[in-house]
Amino acid sequence: MALYGIGDLHLSLGADKPMDIFGGLWKDHQEKLREAFSPLGPEDVCVILGDLSWSMGLEAAAADFHFLDELGGQKLLLKGNHDYWWSTAAKIESFFARENIRSVRILHNNCYTYGDLALCGTRGWFFEEETGKAHDRKILQRELMRLEASLRAGGERDKLCFLHYPPRYGDDYVCREICALLERYGVEECYYGHLHGKARTRAVEGPVEGVRYALLSADHLDFRPRLIREGPGILAGPLKGTQ
Repeated sequence: MALYGIGDLHLSLGADKPMDIFGGLWKDHQEKLREAFSPLGPEDVCVILGDLSWSMGLEAAAADFHFLDELGGQKLLLKGNHDYWWSTAAKIESFFARENIRSVRILHNNCYTYGDLALCGTRGWFFEEETGKAHDRKILQRELMRLEASLRAGGERDKLCFLHYPPRYGDDYVCREICALLERYGVEECYYGHLHGKARTRAVEGPVEGVRYALLSADHLDFRPRLIREGPGILAGPLKGTQ
């Protein structure tokens, strides 16, 4: 039994946006994912850090979800900036039941436990890099509420935080509001995705102000889920937080 993480699978089985057009690492990336997940057993857990599918709706994303469901392990999925298929939790869960998707759950306004750990997270937001308009401030505030709900639901357990957007980037970007929540709830490990190509050279990795950061976007990991914890652990939950 083990806990893994990877983000930004960018599947397109139901959308006309194949990642092969980018060449390089992305060529045949779905087959790379299939091979990399094959060692994961039914009790292993992998957190998917957003940007699962290019599809614009749940029905259109069905083939991508079946691909994910067929990969090894259980999967916890959070929202990325390109997950336009994302809907309400009730609609997503109904879709999973209708499509008989059994190994995928969503990490959204809740947390799950893996052994003694609380697995917490949300999409996050690159507020400083956006327009700075009131609309963006509202989105950031909503993401802060969701993250705090997830962290609060973890109770007194040690917490791992999973985000799509990096809360730190390069030498000059810090989302202070998110970092403050990590500090308040004693989070010592934070995993994120979103960064590709040259942007990966500015990724913040390693310990900063008491939190150890790691970039888990798929191309950064050569499409192999990163091992986070080995040893006994059973995925349980969700534990609900409040927005």
